Amino acid sequence: MPGDPILAAIVAFLREIGLGVRFGTLDGGTVLPGIEVQAGTLVVDEKRLAHPGDLLHEAGHLAVMPPDGRAAAQGAVGADGGDEMGAIAWSYAAAVHLGLDPAVVFHAEGYRGGAAALAQGFTDGALLGVPILQWLGMSAEPRQAAALNRAPYPAMTRWLNAGN
Repeated sequence: MPGDPILAAIVAFLREIGLGVRFGTLDGGTVLPGIEVQAGTLVVDEKRLAHPGDLLHEAGHLAVMPPDGRAAAQGAVGADGGDEMGAIAWSYAAAVHLGLDPAVVFHAEGYRGGAAALAQGFTDGALLGVPILQWLGMSAEPRQAAALNRAPYPAMTRWLNAGN
C-alpha cells in the first residue's frame, strides 16, 4: 500500500468500487504524471505521481465508460469532451465521498489554470458534468433527485456506468 494516506484512501476506494489499481514503474510519457491506463487498470508509478487527486480524475474517465470500453481502455482515455466533463464531476463527487478537500483533485497545476474556478464552482453547487452522470444513471441533479426521493449530486447512485 502507498505511503501517502490520501493516495492510500483513494486506492482503497477505487478497488472497493471495482476499478483495478496496481503499482508499477512507468517508462515514457503519460497524460498525467505517474498514471497510465493499461487494459482497463490504473497503473500508478508512485515515484512519478505528482498529485494523488489525478488518480481520481483518471478513474472518473474509466467510471463513465460502459463496462466493455472500460475493460479495453488503454493509454489516453479522456479524448471526448462529454466524458471529460463527466470525469470532472465524478472526481469531485469521489473527493466529497472520501472527505477530501476539493483541492486534492483541483490542484493548482491542473485543468489549464482553471482548477480553482472548478473547485469553487462545485463548492458553490455548480452542476458541470452532472447531466452526463444523470444520463448514465449514476447520480441526479437536485430536481430529479427530489422526484426520485434520492440524495442529489454529489451523492452517487452508483459509481460505475453499468452500460444499460
